[in-house]
Amino acid sequence: MLTRFNKPSPKISFLCQPSDVGVIAEPRPAKSALPDWFRKIAPIDLEHVGAHDNGITIKRCMPFLDALSTGWILPLAAEVRLEIKDGGETVDYGWEFDRTMVSNHSPHQITGHPSMPRPPCKFHNYWAIRTAPGWSCLFVPPLNRPNGVFEAVAGIVDTDIYSAHIHFPFFPIGPDGVHIIEKGTPLVQVFPFCRAAAAIEGEVRAETMEEANERERIYRNTIAGSGWYRKFARAKR
Repeated sequence: MLTRFNKPSPKISFLCQPSDVGVIAEPRPAKSALPDWFRKIAPIDLEHVGAHDNGITIKRCMPFLDALSTGWILPLAAEVRLEIKDGGETVDYGWEFDRTMVSNHSPHQITGHPSMPRPPCKFHNYWAIRTAPGWSCLFVPPLNRPNGVFEAVAGIVDTDIYSAHIHFPFFPIGPDGVHIIEKGTPLVQVFPFCRAAAAIEGEVRAETMEEANERERIYRNTIAGSGWYRKFARAKR
């Protein structure tokens, strides 16, 4: 697709070795990989509709949905067994796949981190990521998708230059026991962004009367009727 200036639209590419095609779990747009619990929940809980409750659920919260559905989900390539012991201080892991799936970071690398004494580990990823010149990727724990077993560490990589495999540090957060992490489990959510656009200037000041009036008008519209944000304040996607 070409823009009005006849330049190709920026895109993100996920590349794997030919032998891995159809074997390892593939990245997916986040909007096509919504968790089952979110798909099943009703927009309005009729049991709670009453004079003091409109019954609206998180299904109608557009900011929550947009965080859940923006960007890409990079999944675990193959099934992993994670055994957490000693209140999280000891972690063992194993798998049957023919590639390394998990390795350790040395604890001294995160001395003072609030997650200690839980050890830092690392999931191995076999998708190389490429973006257009000037574009990087923000990797974060999948938003609004807690799994209760592990949490990835956020990071930014300049994927227009660095095209080697990016592996993902994580902390085990689950209770003691053996946890089966299935192939395709979301590891990180990927947000490509233009570095120049992200480096915007900021200001900190008191609002003007006009800005205060606008803020109040928007707030009152939001509470005057359901769905106003979705209909009038949310950009089309």
